[in-house]
This record gives sequence, C-alpha cells and structure tokens, in this order.
Amino acid sequence: MEHRKKEKADYVVQSVDRALDILESFDFSAEELGVTELAQKLNLHKNNVFRLLATLEVRGYIEQDRKSGNYRLGIKTFEIANVFLHHLGLRRQARPILEELVNKCDETANLAILDGSDVIYVLMHETSQTVRIVLRLGQRLPAHCTAAGKVQLAFESADRLQLLFKDTPLRKLTENTIVSPEALREHLREVAKVGFVLDNEEFELGVRCLAAPVRDYSHKVVASVGLSGPLSRFSMERIEKELVPLVKEAGEKISERLGYEIGVVPS
Repeated sequence: MEHRKKEKADYVVQSVDRALDILESFDFSAEELGVTELAQKLNLHKNNVFRLLATLEVRGYIEQDRKSGNYRLGIKTFEIANVFLHHLGLRRQARPILEELVNKCDETANLAILDGSDVIYVLMHETSQTVRIVLRLGQRLPAHCTAAGKVQLAFESADRLQLLFKDTPLRKLTENTIVSPEALREHLREVAKVGFVLDNEEFELGVRCLAAPVRDYSHKVVASVGLSGPLSRFSMERIEKELVPLVKEAGEKISERLGYEIGVVPS
C-alpha cells in the first residue's frame, strides 16, 4: 500500500492537493480560520489561499462568516461524509440480517441502493441451491423492472419520478416489463401501500424477485433488501405465505439497526 502511494505521488495535482490541505486545516480546535492564518499555516501566498477558498466556497465545501470574514467547513463536507458513513454502516448492519434471511429460506438475498433510474447491488448472500440467481456486487440494473428498484422508487416524490424518467424511456426487457409511465406510477402507489414488491419476470424470464424497503433513522428509504430465485422455487403461493413475510421482516430489522423506530414520526 505504501509503495502504491509513492508511485501515485508523481501524479498529484498541486491545486487539488492544496485545496485538500485547506479542508484538513479545520479540526475540532479550529472551527473558523482566516485567509492570513491559513496562509501562514500552509506556507502559501494569501492570493493563492483566497482563490482556493473561493473555489471551495462556490462548491459548498467552505462557508464564510459575513461578520468575521473567517471561513469554516460548509454543508457539502457533511454531505460527503454522511454518504461515506451511510454506505459503510449500511453494509455492516445489513450483513447479519441477510445471512439470517438466507438461513431461513435458502434463497439468494441482496441489498441494493437507488442511483438515479438504476439500482446498484452492494451486498449479496447466496443460497446453497445448485440452481441460483447470482448478481454481481456493484452491478447496475434498471430500477423500473427490478424488485430492488421498484420498492425504492415507490417512496420517491412524483416530481422526482418525473425527473428521473423524463429523458429515459422505460425499456421493455420481457413481455411483463412495465413500460408505460402512468402504469408504473400506479403500480408504485400500490407498492408503497403494501410495503413490498414482486418482480414477476419483468427483468428476466424464468426469474422472480421480491424486495422490501430499508429505512434510516429519519424514516427515509435508503435501500432495499430482497430475494431472487427461479420460478420452480418461487411459486406465487410460497412467495405470499413464506417469502414476503421474511423479506419484510428483514427490511424492518435492518432499518431498526440504522436507527429507524416503527411508529415514531421524526420531528
């Protein structure tokens, strides 16, 4: 690792390096810093520091106090850190629940996050069955025809949905794929009511998937937990009586581990 860092040091962009030095100058003992103070601390010319601060301020990583003229970290740094903590915590908290889910039904379980009009699978726990549905970690699939995607789209606002699919036609992958925006919106309204969704050969023939939402402490849907399998094992009767309750339970358990409290309305 240290060797790789030394190799890549030759490719460091100086202006980016200095901008990061500025961000790292703020710590628990230095909430606000002035241009002169930063220039002295980093051994840079004040004009250089000012230009770097201006760039960071435009992007939201730095804020200026209008009274003192000093600078502090902006909201964007919090947002970036929150994304890191979210994904780190989400996978860690979900892993034992996915393992438990597979132990109960011996089907492949997955955890996915929504990214625009797609879903990305970030965690997987496979079945011991010989015939299995396997998705690659990091694989990106269209949200409108996958259980993992639809159950997250169901909790997006109408404006957000319109924006997501404004310039992205709903691709027809099988005869069961929903390609009408109106029909999809109606379907998603029903999904939001029942709290789970079934992908009935909408992405791939011979495969059924189901998923439930995962919420965080603020009640926001941040991921989905689901099961995938062949029609031979995913009969509608088994899905309804066994698999849906298990998936919904797994979604609730992961949500609780992320701070979600059922029945509590966030202030």
